[in-house]
Amino acid sequence: MLELLHKSPTKNAYFIIIFLAVFSTIYNAFLPLHGDEAYYWMWSRHLQTGYYDHPPMIAYMIYLTNFISESEWGVRLINVISLTLSALYIFKLAREMFNEKIALNSVIIFSSVILVHAGFIITTPDSPLILFWTLTLYYSYKAIFYGKTKDYALSGIFLGMMMLSKYTAILFVFVLLIFIVLKKRDILTNINFYLSVILALIVVSPMLWWNYQNDWVSFAFQLGHGSTKTFEIYPHLFFEFFGGQFGIFSPVFTAVLFYFLAKDKLYFKDNKLFFLSLSVAVVLLFFFYKGFYTRMALNYTAPAYIGGAILTAYIFESYKLKKTFKAGLAIALLLTVVGRIGFMFYLEVVQDRMYGNKEAVQLLQTHVKDGDSFYGDHLTIAAYLKYYLKGHPDTEVALPTRFSQYDMWRQENFLKNGLVLTRDPEELRLKELYKDVKLVDSLTIKKGLKSKKTLYIYRVSNVK
Repeated sequence: MLELLHKSPTKNAYFIIIFLAVFSTIYNAFLPLHGDEAYYWMWSRHLQTGYYDHPPMIAYMIYLTNFISESEWGVRLINVISLTLSALYIFKLAREMFNEKIALNSVIIFSSVILVHAGFIITTPDSPLILFWTLTLYYSYKAIFYGKTKDYALSGIFLGMMMLSKYTAILFVFVLLIFIVLKKRDILTNINFYLSVILALIVVSPMLWWNYQNDWVSFAFQLGHGSTKTFEIYPHLFFEFFGGQFGIFSPVFTAVLFYFLAKDKLYFKDNKLFFLSLSVAVVLLFFFYKGFYTRMALNYTAPAYIGGAILTAYIFESYKLKKTFKAGLAIALLLTVVGRIGFMFYLEVVQDRMYGNKEAVQLLQTHVKDGDSFYGDHLTIAAYLKYYLKGHPDTEVALPTRFSQYDMWRQENFLKNGLVLTRDPEELRLKELYKDVKLVDSLTIKKGLKSKKTLYIYRVSNVK
């Protein structure tokens, strides 16, 4: 099969990329939104240059896809666009660096692993991050090794857009700085380098200004979100996170990539390989270090596997590991197919937080009266209400939960008569806020293999 694909690498790479885009668009129409997706969609209805939880790019991109569709597949269209363009530029970069065969294998690796397929399904700030990381990697490579002003300008613009996607984009700045200091110090005397820096700052400046106006609240949240105050080491968290990499990028691909990164000195001697290796190693080492102190989400390392897919394809071709490549691809596809089937048919097991919320909101809709306000017990429940209720009314969080964008928008005396959707029995806490609290309905659904969960609908009135 691989031999047949390699007879026309460019054509087959494009076929894989387009097929996966079309398949994912159709697939995404059959899944309800994750609570975070509904939350980011809610941002797209209130555009601004910064948000408490993340930079604004995800809101901007959903705002644009809303013109196509606001259904589930429409919200997820930014995943399809981002990862499709990323795969295309992975092919272009690998072909530029090596040859068409390695470029095709890079696309095959990227398109087969479960990390990427999860990215096609659930909309997060990682989608625009992956897109603009790939574009920045491509154009900064061309700028560094070919020196064209256009490439310097585009690398600066895309670096700024990457910073507007997710704050971990700052790691790419360290990739560039390390490479320039160790390998290309003459770039520091090139006026195009400073053009790139200026363009990046111009693009990112509205987000920086928003943070300045809001006491750097978004930066503070993210620093606290993935950090520790005690610096107490938890080896089990590190090994859990490290081991998880073998799942998301597939066991064989990860093992080959990690082994040769640690073993082969060629990557330092060859400037092009060193540049690509840095884009992988800086991300991995940063999060491995953090993983000793606090639990890291597996998707945090996603940018590493952009260059990682290319580097892995290069290793397989360079060391003639044809059988290993086939075995790695078979395992990657098996994990991906199992994951895809799980999301489609066993959502209550693989992602129970997505399961049943749409139905609960539809049940709540049957109890709506004129003049009702709508509340959730958590930011994601409030976002679900806004997304799935007819007319997309404004919603709020009624009960104390973690600080979010809702708190930044909140007005005084926001509590009014209406309906509250909760994930636990909340009559006692609601009675601290309202004189009259009545459970009007509930929905019990599956959770996991054998458990169940219940969502509760309360009518509240007469604010205390």
